[in-house]
Formats: sequence, structure tokens, C-alpha cells
Amino acid sequence: MRKTIFFATAAVMLAGAASAQQQPVPQPRPSATAPTPPKAPTIESVSIVDITELPKDTQTQVNQIVAQRGDAGLQTLRKSIDATPKVKSALDAKGVSSAQVIAASLQPNGALTLITKKAG
Repeated sequence: MRKTIFFATAAVMLAGAASAQQQPVPQPRPSATAPTPPKAPTIESVSIVDITELPKDTQTQVNQIVAQRGDAGLQTLRKSIDATPKVKSALDAKGVSSAQVIAASLQPNGALTLITKKAG
């Protein structure tokens, strides 16, 4: 079964609503009801996988997406990870840091998978 990797979405979800930048929103008229945005799933579990543990075709897909996202997207993801104690402690337990994370996937059930790449 293939997992869809949501890089930008995971970064935003990791950061949480409290730390996300909010655009000014005009106040709705009392008679209008504002739509509620979908709630980001709560992180229930964290799995850390090195890219070398993935099948070759998946490695290629991850590398292509990482290249498309660029350094700014990668830095946003890493800052979000560092700002989330549960995720940061999971990395620490594995002996890796957010600097080694290249991708993330957050499933609707709260399962977060971080893909790492060793320096070198």
C-alpha cells in the first residue's frame, strides 16, 4: 500500500494552529455563518524511517518532491518539528535531529512518519 506524502500539509499541521500565521479575516455579518476550516489531526504516533529503508521507487519519488519543495519548504518543516515537543523527543530517542528530516507524512489517524537522510 502506498502512502501519500503530504509535505507542506504536514509542516503546517505540525506547527499547529497556535503558531500558524493567520491572515486578517473580515468580521462576518451576524446573519452569515463562517465555515469552519478542517481540523488538523492530532499526532498520535511518530515513526522515523531513513530514506535508504524505502523501496527504490519510493526513494525516487521522495527525492523528486524534496527537490520541488526547495530549501524554504524544508526549513519550514524542520522549524515545525523543533516546535513540537512530541516529535522532537521521538527524533532525539532515535539519535537524529530535525536537520536530517527531509519529508513528513501525517495520516488522518494521527500517524506521523518522518523520512530522514543521513548527512553525506
